[in-house]
Amino acid sequence: MRILIIEDEVPAARQLAKLLHEQVPGLQLLDPLDSVEGAVRYFREADCPDLVFMDIQIADGLSFDIFQHVEVGAPVIFTTAFDQYAVQAFKVNAIDYLLKPIDPKELKTALQRVRERAQALPPQALSQLTQLLRRDDYKARFLIKSGQHLVFLPTADIACFRSESGVTLAYTAGNKKHVIEHSLEELENLLDPKLFFRISRNMTVALSALKRISPHFNGRLKLELHHGPSDEEVFVSRERSPNFKNWLGG
Repeated sequence: MRILIIEDEVPAARQLAKLLHEQVPGLQLLDPLDSVEGAVRYFREADCPDLVFMDIQIADGLSFDIFQHVEVGAPVIFTTAFDQYAVQAFKVNAIDYLLKPIDPKELKTALQRVRERAQALPPQALSQLTQLLRRDDYKARFLIKSGQHLVFLPTADIACFRSESGVTLAYTAGNKKHVIEHSLEELENLLDPKLFFRISRNMTVALSALKRISPHFNGRLKLELHHGPSDEEVFVSRERSPNFKNWLGG
């Protein structure tokens, strides 16, 4: 069996490979991939594997983006860290799904289900999974300190988040900044991805804050925000620029 792992965390990919070697006789593991771009290129140019393991959140986006660009003619087992309620929902819909850290018994069951189905993931099933992952509980406000008091800061008022010396700041009208008790990594799971985009390692911007976008050197994009830090220019990194353009297009 030829198996492809799409995972951007090296330790997680190695652990999954170890578990697969223990459970699949005659396994042929293909070189792992860590991005949407790399996966799309692979499925366009190489022979389709017998099975694909996909982490949902990978280096340059969500693995669902792969299906928007290319047909994946193999069964897919998704791996992620979503809550147990979601896991059960996906299993009811007959979509193979493993919660991290991966349990060897769960992996064995998933592999058996793939053998029984012996067919590619139906497009309608992927659509159902995508719909289930569209949360309606994104963070609507943050509790922040203002002087000696605690006050609410509506997420809709925030133009961008910026990481400075290990502290996360939220910028609002008048370029005011407020300390937020979450890292940018944590915010990626708390904010609606339709409304916020992480443009670089140290900044996430709101769609509503964008005023002007200009091409810049080395494939970067320069942004002008309605509100934001006044002590530095704002750029979308070269690696994130293609996904940023896709994000703008909805």
